[in-house]
This record gives sequence, C-alpha cells and structure tokens, in this order.
Amino acid sequence: MQKLLIALFLFAGFGCQAQKADKLSDKWIQLFNGKDLKDWDIKITGHELNDNFANTFRVEDGLLKVRYDGYDKFNDRFGHIFYKKKFSAYLLVVEYRFVDKQVNGGPAWAIRNNGAMIHSQSAASMGKDQDFPISLEVQLLGGNGTDPRTTGNLCTPGTNVVMNGKLITEHCISSTSKTYAGDQWVTVSALVLRDSVIRHIVEGDTVLTYTKPQIGGGSVTNYDPAVKKDGQLLTEGYIALQGESAPTDFRKIAVFDLEPYMNDPVKLNEVIHELQESTRPSKQQD
Repeated sequence: MQKLLIALFLFAGFGCQAQKADKLSDKWIQLFNGKDLKDWDIKITGHELNDNFANTFRVEDGLLKVRYDGYDKFNDRFGHIFYKKKFSAYLLVVEYRFVDKQVNGGPAWAIRNNGAMIHSQSAASMGKDQDFPISLEVQLLGGNGTDPRTTGNLCTPGTNVVMNGKLITEHCISSTSKTYAGDQWVTVSALVLRDSVIRHIVEGDTVLTYTKPQIGGGSVTNYDPAVKKDGQLLTEGYIALQGESAPTDFRKIAVFDLEPYMNDPVKLNEVIHELQESTRPSKQQD
C-alpha cells in the first residue's frame, strides 16, 4: 500500500512532461470501436439482459450515444451498458458530452447526469428490476446554467469507500472540479489500483481520491442478496456507462491495463508517468 501511495503521489500532478508515452500507445485497449456494441452487454431496469429498449444505446457517426427518442416517458428505466471484460488495476479514460434535453419523466437530479461505473458487478448478475449495479460511479455532470455542478464526483450504489481514514457512507461525494456547461466535450479519467487507491481525474487534474472500495450501504434496489456481500473489498469488476434520462455522447472509452505492473512498484510508477502525456485532454474540436 505504501509503495502504491508513493506512486500515486507522484501521479497526482498528471500534467508533467512524460518522455516515453509513445512506447505505451499500442497497449491501450479501446473499449469502444466506433462501429458497434458487440463487446458490450446492456441492462435496462425492468427488461431482460441485452434488451436494448427503444434503441437506448446506439452507435451513430462514430459515437456511442444514449438516446430517448423512442420513449414516451422515462418510467425509471435506468440503463447501463457494460464492457464484457473485468479489470482490476487500470487507467480508464472517457470523453463525453451532454446533448439535447432530458427525456420526459426523468428525475430532476438526473438532468445532464451520467456516469462511468467501475468495479461493477456484471450485467448478468443484476436483477431484472434492479435500478443500478453494485459499483462505484464516477459521476459525470454537466452545468444546468444556474448552479455549480462539479463532475468526476463519486456516487456509491451498494458500496462504501474510505477517505482520510474514515468509512464514508454518504451516497455522493463532490469532487473539486469546475463546472462544465453546454455541449462541450469533457475528459474524465479514473486511476484504479485494485482495492488500494482510486483517483478521479478531470481534464488532467486529480479531483477526488479514496481507498478501500467495498460492498455496503444502500442506494440500490431489487438486487440479488447473494451478490451484495457487505464489507467485501472490491479488487476488480466491470466498467459500465449509464443511461439515466440525459442524452449523452461518448467518443472515447479506453483502458490501459496496469495489472501486469502491480507487483513491481518501481515499474508501476514509471508506467504511470509515461501515461501522463498520452492521457492529456483531446485537442479535437466539437
């Protein structure tokens, strides 16, 4: 743990120059291929596994889109799309933007609200009427034009974490990011090292850090009790994206697998530094 913390302390700047990033560029795993959803599972509340109700999750124009043009009303159809492979130690990078208006009947708190779930249970292990997977949510929020709304927050459906040595049982913890208004693209990353340390990173800045992710707490319904083993540390899990009633575009969803370096803290630290340059925010225009 101490050696991992040292590596993460050095990583916290995340904006320093890296000299060897190009050597690692071919090791990124592109979870989204820009063409289809063949490597993903879909679970929408009230529907069977891979029933993509009303084409909620789709690929158009090279983007993974969350859309509600086929809905008359939201009716609490919370959706999640899961990559089919589990990960344990990794860097996740997601580029997203909010578009259009919230679907009719969406909850007030879900305006311009999405999320990337990490260390999640599988789609197949969710109950038919389960609302959210047991997971850690890297919450993605857009500005509402009135209030400050940080992004890269933490929400905890069926989980708890430790911050500053204290077990945190609140459902959502705000990050220190600024508000991102309008339909601009935003880059959010999560550095995940098994059950030791997790960092949320927004546009290159670390905005939230926590440790000892574990099953526990509430904010999830209709789950299989055999899956919700309170107190169990989360060392691995699936990555999922949400559909919570806010139309959203994703253009990049990529993972760098750090598991091969976890038993060599010196090499892990070196690789993390080398990744800094390659994970700078995209220069692509809207």
